[in-house]
Amino acid sequence: MPAKPKKIPMRMCVGCREMKPKGELIRVVRSPEGAVTIDSTGKKPGRGAYLCRNAACLGRAIKQKQLERQLEAPLSEEAALSLRETLDSLNREAAQGG
Repeated sequence: MPAKPKKIPMRMCVGCREMKPKGELIRVVRSPEGAVTIDSTGKKPGRGAYLCRNAACLGRAIKQKQLERQLEAPLSEEAALSLRETLDSLNREAAQGG
């Protein structure tokens, strides 16, 4: 019997609203304590939202308050700045390693 092709989970980027494979996106999570961080493992507990590895998508998601809506929590300036810095460092690592 031939092996079934593995189903690729798809998620929507909250910035550009495009459906993409889950592995290409970054998960932003609001922990049960209320802290908003980037979840590099994809397994942290809490409410999650997905973003492209694109600074423009993050900017749009913050500006249009899409991230706040998805995470069901207000996003502080410090959290937004931290997300931008983390996204920048992830992109730098990908550029060097890829």
